[in-house]
Order: sequence, then structure tokens, then C-alpha cells
Amino acid sequence: MNRSNSGANLPALRSHNTALVLDLLRAAGERGISRLGLAARTGLTPQAVSKITARLRAEGLAAEAGRRASTGGKPRTVLRLVPEAGHAVGLHLDRDGLTAVLADLAGTVVASRTAPLDLGAPPGEVVAAAAGAVDAVRGDGTRPVLGLGAAVPGPLDHRGGVLHRVTGFPQWDGYPLRDALAARTALPVVIDKDTNAAALGLALQLPEPADFAYLHVGTGLGAGLVIGGEVHRGARTGAGEFGHQTVQLDGPVCGCGGRGCIEALCLAAVARGDVTEAARVLGTGAANLVGLLDIGRVVLGGRLVAADPEAYVRGVRAVLDERARRDGALGVPVPVATTTGGDRPVAEGAAQLVLAPLFGRVAGDSGGTERDSGRTEGE
Repeated sequence: MNRSNSGANLPALRSHNTALVLDLLRAAGERGISRLGLAARTGLTPQAVSKITARLRAEGLAAEAGRRASTGGKPRTVLRLVPEAGHAVGLHLDRDGLTAVLADLAGTVVASRTAPLDLGAPPGEVVAAAAGAVDAVRGDGTRPVLGLGAAVPGPLDHRGGVLHRVTGFPQWDGYPLRDALAARTALPVVIDKDTNAAALGLALQLPEPADFAYLHVGTGLGAGLVIGGEVHRGARTGAGEFGHQTVQLDGPVCGCGGRGCIEALCLAAVARGDVTEAARVLGTGAANLVGLLDIGRVVLGGRLVAADPEAYVRGVRAVLDERARRDGALGVPVPVATTTGGDRPVAEGAAQLVLAPLFGRVAGDSGGTERDSGRTEGE
């Protein structure tokens, strides 16, 4: 995600400098990194780094990873992140099923659970089923859990933790899902759209900030937009309602109440067994996004894409390539790729809604709680 990678040696928020150090420790992996290396990468003084790493070691978040020869003097102590020192639960509530994962600080999934779900059931029943899945992946409670990230179909208010009128499920309009999950699980909770969660997880895997669109094709269609390395939610968390753009004015009625939506046309083609047409419709929507936002990459995911990834990539790429040809000399074909794991990247991205802020990898208000940030770098 897009953020500054330099620390502040004047009085500054503890969370900023600690996050820089934690992120570098995570990136270094088991090999680790020395304090001098951390100072060089962050711009912090060696004294400040020593104080931060001492605190991280005392909290169990960092540990020695051995010693490394230096260019002069005694060998340098190398530090590493302790992944098992903290975990986050990622929860994906879909229209017909749920997936829950438990991920450690490095993002590695250490437990998972899937179960059928009827999103049309009374909200209290859905929350009870979700809480049961969270308890299952937490196990015996010996693993420290920092919070719960929940990814659900939109539209929603991610700051307030409230759902809006999910297509086909009007009973969710105005439901305070974040507070309900927090009450049932006794965990801090962050909620976001399923496509935003997946896009966040993908963005964190990139070495540099980038612009791309994640298009999810499952029980519905949606998009997660990443611009400048950051998930773009819009003023009302409404960005990425990709499936409900009208491409056929006199088309079939969609579950949202409109006509000729990409979601209605694409899923109707899937129901007929016409994957080629479904991919062409999806490509039309992707081309609209490319034309509007000039994004550099399209990533496809979701269970329907996972069932026939080559067909979807081929169909979407054909439409995008045709648009590039129409653009003439300035037209550059946009790469198309797929994720693996079907719907699981959504749950893994949901866990990152909790984990990523600890490493300074989420800018702005994500709707969740952050670590205490009232102290200076020397603490």
C-alpha cells in the first residue's frame, strides 16, 4: 500500500515509526534484518531503532534471528518478526456460504473453516453462524487474536460498520453488522466490501504501489479498485459497485431493480452454460473501467472464474485488446490475470483489514481501531 517509508526523528506518533520497523521485519522474513539496516531503511537514528526494537522484543513481536558478519567490528545481531505473536480472523460472508481464516502476523493462514450460509436468513441467525465460525478457527484460545475483519457484499458504510441494501437481501439495509459481530465475538471488528478486502490482500503482495481492478465473479459481480497502491472506496464506500453498471438499456431486470446490468447479463450467460458470453460481458465492464480510470492491470477472481480461468482471461483480454486497438498509437493492451483459491482470497484479505494497519500499510480511516498512538519515537 502507498505510504511514506521514512521515520520521523522529531517527536512523532509512536505508531508510525513502530509500523515502519514492523513492516521491514515482516519483509525480511526468517532471515531477519539488523538494527543498522532498520535505521538505514527508515531514516531513524540508531538510538530510536534500538528503543523501538527493545519494546517490540519485550512485547514478544520481535526476536533475535542470529548474528551476521559486519564489515568491521563485532557481528551484528539480526532481528526477525515473530509471526505467532499475533493473529487476525478474516471472515467472508457470501450469499450462500461463509469462509473464516486465522492468519498470523506474516499473513500465513494457520486455520480455516467453510460452511454453507443463507444470507437471506434473519440477520441474528447469520451473525450467530459467523460467530461460530470465528470460534472454530480461534480454537482453544491460546493464540492471541488482535481482531476480526469481515468482508460482505456491498453496498455498505465501512466506517460506521453498517450494511445497506445488499442486492436481493433488503432486510440488511441499515443493519449494524460490525457492532453485532463485536458483541458476539468480543473482538474489535472492521468490515468492508468483499471485493475491497480481496483487493487489499492483492495490493499488499505487490513490491510497489500500482493501479489495478480486482473483478470478482461469484454469487454476484463486484470490483475492488486500487489506485496509487491504495484501495479506493469513495466518499460513501460506493466505489466498485461494478456489477450494476447498465450496458443494455432494454436488458433483463436485475436484482438491484435496474435493467441490463452487467451482473444480470453475466450470470444469465453462466446459467445457460455460455462461459464465452459471460467472459465477453465481463470484459465489456472491464473495458469501461480501463477507459474511465486508465488502470494498468485487471485481476479476475471468484468461484466462477476459478472454475474456468482460461476462458475468462481469454474473453476479457479480447475485449480489452480491441479497445486498445481502437485507441490507436496510444493504446496499450492491459494485462489480465487471475487469482487462485476461488473465494478464499476474500477471507485472507479480510484478515488484512486488521493486520495491515499494524505495519503502516493502510492509509486513511479503515473503519477499525488502531494501536495506541499518543507517544513519541523514543518511547
